[in-house]
Amino acid sequence: MSAEVNRIVVVGGGIAGVSTVGALRSGGYSGDLTLVDAGEFPYDRPPLSKDYLSGAKDLKQIALRPGEWYDDNRIRLRTGTVVAALRSTEGAVELADGTLVPADRVVLATGGNAARPPIPGVDSRRVHVLRTSEDADRVAAALLPDARVLVVGAGLIGAEVASTAVDLGCDVVLVDPVAAPIAAAVGHDVAAWLHGLHADRGVTTLAAAVESFTDTGSGVDVVITGEAEPRSFDVVILGVGMVPETDLAQAAGLEVDRGIVVDPRQVTSNPAVLAVGDPTRIRRGGILAPRVEHWDAAQNDGRRAAAAILGAPAPEVTAPWFWTDRHHRHIEGVGRMSDADTTVFRGELGADSFSVFGLLDSVVVGAVAADDSNAVRAARRMIDRSLAVDPQLLADTAADLRKLLRG
Repeated sequence: MSAEVNRIVVVGGGIAGVSTVGALRSGGYSGDLTLVDAGEFPYDRPPLSKDYLSGAKDLKQIALRPGEWYDDNRIRLRTGTVVAALRSTEGAVELADGTLVPADRVVLATGGNAARPPIPGVDSRRVHVLRTSEDADRVAAALLPDARVLVVGAGLIGAEVASTAVDLGCDVVLVDPVAAPIAAAVGHDVAAWLHGLHADRGVTTLAAAVESFTDTGSGVDVVITGEAEPRSFDVVILGVGMVPETDLAQAAGLEVDRGIVVDPRQVTSNPAVLAVGDPTRIRRGGILAPRVEHWDAAQNDGRRAAAAILGAPAPEVTAPWFWTDRHHRHIEGVGRMSDADTTVFRGELGADSFSVFGLLDSVVVGAVAADDSNAVRAARRMIDRSLAVDPQLLADTAADLRKLLRG
């Protein structure tokens, strides 16, 4: 591809792709800019397991940007199609219908596909995944009042689906082999409390695995480890992770190792191609980091890729942040609680709002909060500044976190 960058194509309209095109324009890029997306228009994915699945919002209400935003920013939006191949020697990408779109630089924001583990019967029409709006539409049609629902996997997506299904009047069973899922992200105490919310709302939780699915015509029989007889359900939803979409990168000869390998500026093994979001793995100092599958990380990837293309300084790195909503509680996490050697509770576990800080040698390295966004914002600043704090002051709900930030 040409060294001169006047034509950029971004492949994929999730938050990583939309963040990339937005950062390019706000950063001063004035050339041709195309965003290719397989859907009707780019939309936000977190609501698919919550407001969209419940019917509280329609697809237009979860659009990442209004339609006019693309026109105002001179972004050519190509929807309802996919990129079939990167034609590097021709300075173009090829769409599914054979159309060639000129490109001096390409940014892959290809996301991933919902995982379907190799369980016998997993391809039953009653066994669903949740990754796209079409997936959510199929699941929503099955979440009828009193429907017998099995959710497999109690991570963020599975827990959110279970919560939504209960709100819709379903009879829900949630199965996961881990007794306190997401403990690495939020700490064991908070993870146990979060998982306990399911039982409080009438969800049956099982620390087990699924051995098989059998479609009976009127439902699906599921064999669960440790149980002598199968259980019958009307619908099953899998929430067991995602498989990164790397086919396009592999076909183009890019380095792929359980994800698209990029450098800290999001550049792949081909300098004319960058990659962002869920399918990427960053190599730093010869070490490949795990993939990070969170909305905030994908947004930041897009900003870094835009800066790399523009030759601008990379955006400041901040502590990783995520959120989840379940059973009418809003949970946020920042930093890495798994790095902590001490935890400090600010408020009582399970209260209307509370937070937990993780410290390593008195330095804040992580935090998680329930319905307390201010604590998470303060924690993020503490983590970014490697701030040491007095644990007693941190635990005192009367102490102003803003004063702690000033040291």
